Amino acid sequence: MALEVGIVGLPNVGKSTIFNALTSAGALAANYPFATIEPNVGIVNVPDPRLKIIHQFITTDRILPASVRLVDIAGIVRGASTGEGLGNKFLSHIREVDEVLQVVRCFEDSDITHVDGAVDPLRDIDTIATELCLADLETVSSSMDKAIRLARSGDKEAITKVEILKKVQPLLDQGKPARAAQLTEDEHKLIKSLGLMTSKKVLYVANVSENDLEGKDPLVQKVREHAASEGSEVVPVCGKLEAELSELPEADRQEMLESLGLKEPALAALTRAAYRLLGLQSFFTAGQIEIRAWTITAGTKAPPGRRRHPRRPREKLHQSRNLHRRRPRQIQIRSRHQSRRPTATRRQRLHHARRRHHALPGGAGGQKITKNCGVGVPP
Repeated sequence: MALEVGIVGLPNVGKSTIFNALTSAGALAANYPFATIEPNVGIVNVPDPRLKIIHQFITTDRILPASVRLVDIAGIVRGASTGEGLGNKFLSHIREVDEVLQVVRCFEDSDITHVDGAVDPLRDIDTIATELCLADLETVSSSMDKAIRLARSGDKEAITKVEILKKVQPLLDQGKPARAAQLTEDEHKLIKSLGLMTSKKVLYVANVSENDLEGKDPLVQKVREHAASEGSEVVPVCGKLEAELSELPEADRQEMLESLGLKEPALAALTRAAYRLLGLQSFFTAGQIEIRAWTITAGTKAPPGRRRHPRRPREKLHQSRNLHRRRPRQIQIRSRHQSRRPTATRRQRLHHARRRHHALPGGAGGQKITKNCGVGVPP
């Protein structure tokens, strides 16, 4: 399966800049709100050095890494769930992704405006979370009414769905995400059809300045503490620097990374964090035609092979063969109107009777012997 990640955040936090750096798609990145109207979509290969190691031992025609589908969604502002900004039009795009990648601005720059006037990453996170909770609460309320009506008719699935929604609705009322509910694996599968946005895992991307590539600024530390409380992760990324790196050839890019003290571009760190958060891993197949990396759930078992029956002892095997070689008994089925052929014993009796009657002159007891008939009849 191909991992699909939606990039969300407030306007002017660097979503499109980071999207361009990861995908080299050339999406519009401007210093004004709602520069992105229609979602930008890009498919990128997941960097994995293990593919080259496999290629050292297995000669193949091509190497196919795993891929990630990135969706750059329009900026969300306070009141989006009630129609502010671009409203619910783009909230629906979040329902279709597997994971949410929230970009948070963690640098000061007077040349780049902020929709709320000042940089505060925790406030920005709370704004996005509140709007998504309100949108999910509306979805749950409408689904609850429908599920209750079906549950009255005895629908087992509807009854289970009502119980799940009763666990989720109070959390959304308190402004907590649906993923905070303690649900079983089967309950997660059942509620997945609702497309609740707050049920998805969130990976925080701290957009930092060029002077803080490792993310040691106090603003980044606040985001890390918040992510740790949710069981999530934070990846510091300098959107401006990554955009410049994406435009360089491979050799120059590696040289620039080494000069900055970086081991790899941001895409590799982001994909690893996204895989860990969703519990995914890569599975490799190798052959003469191709070496391919597949994205699978961690712990997935290989399909079972064909079961072989235990070998029987040799003497029993010969016995079973001899049984199969016996000719089946032939059974003749006659209808009630079909004449019965005389048996061998009856034919012999009739033959001897004819010989006796022909041997006696005039037949037995003075009776006339009729020609072509072996039975004596009175004249």
